Amino acid sequence: PLCSNNNPYASFGATLARDEEQNLWSTPHDMTHTEADDDRVLYNMIVVRNQLDKDSEEWQKLNYDIYTLRQTRKEVRSRWKHILEDLGFQKEVDSLLSVTKLSIISDSQNMGKARDILLKLSEETNIFPTSWELSERYLFVVDRLIALDAADEFFKMASVVYPKRPSGERVDDSQKAPQC
Repeated sequence: PLCSNNNPYASFGATLARDEEQNLWSTPHDMTHTEADDDRVLYNMIVVRNQLDKDSEEWQKLNYDIYTLRQTRKEVRSRWKHILEDLGFQKEVDSLLSVTKLSIISDSQNMGKARDILLKLSEETNIFPTSWELSERYLFVVDRLIALDAADEFFKMASVVYPKRPSGERVDDSQKAPQC
C-alpha cells in the first residue's frame, strides 16, 4: 500500500509548486491575477518566460524580472500591513488587504477621495517604490479605510514611517522614524 499509485498526497508538492508559479499575489488560488493591468503584465511575463528555453539568457532575465516584481509587491503589501497593524487593525489586516474580483467600492462618492489619497501616498511617502505604478488593488484598500474613517490616520502614519526621500537616497531600517 505504501508504494501504490493510489496515494492522494503523491503530487501534493508538485501541486503547491504549480500553484505558486501561477500565483501572482502570493495568495493561494487567487483567481484575480489577470483582472488588473499590473496583474496582466506579470502574467504575460510568466507566459513568455515559460515558452523560452530555461538555459537561455532571455529566460534568466525574465525570471529575474518576475522575481523582482513579486518581491516588490510583497514589500509594498508588508508596508501596508505594518501601518494597518500600528493603527490597531491587527485582526482585520488580512481582510482589509484582500482584494478579489468580487471586491466592490463601498460608496461611489468615495472613489474620488480614494484616488486622491492613493496619489498623495505615492507622491508624498515612500510606501510605494519610485518605479511603482499605482495598483488598483490599493484603491479598494483606501476605500475601505475611508469607510472606517481611518484613511487620514493611515496617510499620517505612512508619512512618518515611510517619509519621502530625495531620489537616490536610500533609507535603511535604522534611519526610519520610530513607530507611533
